[in-house]
Amino acid sequence: MRQTDVIVVGKGNAALCAALAARHGGARVIMLEAAPEDESGGNSRFAGGMLRFAYNSVEELQQLLEITGEEVRNTDWGSNSIDEFYDDLYQVTNYRSDPQLSELLITRSFDAMLWLRQQGVRFVPNYRASAVVEGRRCFFGRVPVEVSGGGPGLVQFLDQAALKAGIDIQYDTRAVSLLYDGERVSGVQAKHQGKLIEFHAPAVILACGGFEANPEWRTRYLGPGWELAKVRGTRFNMGEGLKMALDIGACPYGNWSGRHTTSWERHAPEFGDLALDHACHRHSYPLSLMINADGERFVDEGAEFYSYTYAKYGEQVFKQPEQFAWQVFDAKTHHLLRAEYLGKVATRVKADTLEELASKLEGVNADGFLKTVNAYNAAVRREVPFNPGIKDGKCTVGIEPPKSNWANVLDTPPYEAWHVTAGITFTFGGLRIDPDTAQVLDVNLHAIPGLYTAGEMVGGVFYFNYPLGSGLVSGTVFGRIAGAAAAAAAKEENAS
Repeated sequence: MRQTDVIVVGKGNAALCAALAARHGGARVIMLEAAPEDESGGNSRFAGGMLRFAYNSVEELQQLLEITGEEVRNTDWGSNSIDEFYDDLYQVTNYRSDPQLSELLITRSFDAMLWLRQQGVRFVPNYRASAVVEGRRCFFGRVPVEVSGGGPGLVQFLDQAALKAGIDIQYDTRAVSLLYDGERVSGVQAKHQGKLIEFHAPAVILACGGFEANPEWRTRYLGPGWELAKVRGTRFNMGEGLKMALDIGACPYGNWSGRHTTSWERHAPEFGDLALDHACHRHSYPLSLMINADGERFVDEGAEFYSYTYAKYGEQVFKQPEQFAWQVFDAKTHHLLRAEYLGKVATRVKADTLEELASKLEGVNADGFLKTVNAYNAAVRREVPFNPGIKDGKCTVGIEPPKSNWANVLDTPPYEAWHVTAGITFTFGGLRIDPDTAQVLDVNLHAIPGLYTAGEMVGGVFYFNYPLGSGLVSGTVFGRIAGAAAAAAAKEENAS
């Protein structure tokens, strides 16, 4: 048996932030990580590291970034005011995001960034969400900042902070149940090297992710067929944290049939592979035609910048026959494709004519494809100029689905296409919490003494869709709340 003040289950961004906040609150902290050390870090290690937070000016960004005066003058850094952040979050979630949780996420987001900086996290400009237009760099999508080194970099920075703070991390230690006497949680039972170990503490923080790596749960909650989806991230997020909490009467909350799912390399591995970095991402689709097995388009590829549609369009790909699509481009946009399109981990075909390309699109009705392209080309408003740095209004007229922006005629060889399926990142269903403390509520909406949660396990923030970069910030905001509250509760319990 091990005794401490606060137990944190998990070791991704939210868990590390919770552990650091608890340690700063004076608590002794043990972290239980199911993965071995070389695979630890949860889904955070697979994240791109982009961060969505409220800011009003480049001067505020300079509190986070080291940027030169020339970069400041020659760049449109945009803004993401509190009102703009609210608008984006509510639009993509169909106005379902919990008002109290969303208020905390948004209003505390910039302070969370400053806090991460204090922990040693280094930030850099997110040039992947920018374009040079008429000699001036413009950021789009309201995510001009990312962590140096992406998700792996974030985990490494926070690992170093945890080590410096004296936090005890137990690897290869999977939590299996909560110690609960019917009134309060007093610890965790975990399994290490086949043996059960009890860890006792006045406060437990569950921050071990959703159920995206569990094919049985995906089928149960997301629907038939989802057991076949690729998993973008860690293989360790099996939903045990959710099960442990539900088993003692915690209240489920949020979009349990919802998930963050993106367009992903058709023949990617079953789970995320850190050695591949971002090689399987396929986020340049707003410039493409997305074609299914019938040779037809099925979404408005140019409805928005990818940062507002990528997490839901993966689901649309998965709904197509045989659960795949092809992203088709011509030479006019080749130079705008993200770097991962040109790497070795890509199922790509190339042709000098559309007819030749049609014959190379595996699984696609060639006649249907050519009919779709001809109808699309005829519908493009050719008089509207193309501008990848803004929503340019270069659209189609008279076809369904429309293409609202970046609708170039497909007429310049060589033509290229990439084969994609769906990659699931995380699930939206979680637990209901007290917003002020991140304490888990039971089915009667009473707080469960000793139990807190953060990260993917907080239900009610994301519904149907997801604005890029908000997950890591949410994990930091609620991780800090949970850690501070758990430390205070442990101090009070130890004093009684």
